[in-house]
Amino acid sequence: MHSKLTTGFVLLAIGFLGIAASSFCRAEGQEAGTTRSGPGSYVLRPMDLIKIQVFDEPNLDRELRVSHDHNIALPLIGTVSVKNRTVSEAERQIRDLYARDYLVNPQINITILEYSQRTVNVLGAVNNPGSVQIPAEHPFNLLDAISHSGGFSRLANRARISLTRTFADGHTENFSINADKLVTGDATNSWAVMDGDVIFVPESVL
Repeated sequence: MHSKLTTGFVLLAIGFLGIAASSFCRAEGQEAGTTRSGPGSYVLRPMDLIKIQVFDEPNLDRELRVSHDHNIALPLIGTVSVKNRTVSEAERQIRDLYARDYLVNPQINITILEYSQRTVNVLGAVNNPGSVQIPAEHPFNLLDAISHSGGFSRLANRARISLTRTFADGHTENFSINADKLVTGDATNSWAVMDGDVIFVPESVL
């Protein structure tokens, strides 16, 4: 009887350790995924200054800016379009182009030396209206932009903020946003701002 109880406890302990190990592996995988979605996931933009290095081929290394039409020019392979490509995708693209005719198993590394400037204009009832630069390293939403403009003035109508956005195809849309809902977490959208957005904070009617 004692032997059966001991065996039962051992099996239970093994099962518990298995579950714990599985959970640890999932957590490790999630953290690894977070790490992989770092600099390599940044989408290259016009006027980004980048450094392209080809391992063991220093004559092919270049520092250059992405052109307004999303192109870069590299030795041997010529003009390369990096439109809508992340850093990791551009590295693979350049590797494949060099491997096709010129190099055996090339290793490509792209480093962002200087991010292109992206701005949003914050106008109306804020303490320091004007242009706000959007950082490239982390998400930046409507409340961040207002905070960088000195915050709401005492006359601001937080419930009727206007955001005007021009899309890639040229059409413009206006959105009405209640900032109080963003602060309390009731809204389903934090309104990440985009380059060229115009935020207008009206004054409350007294």
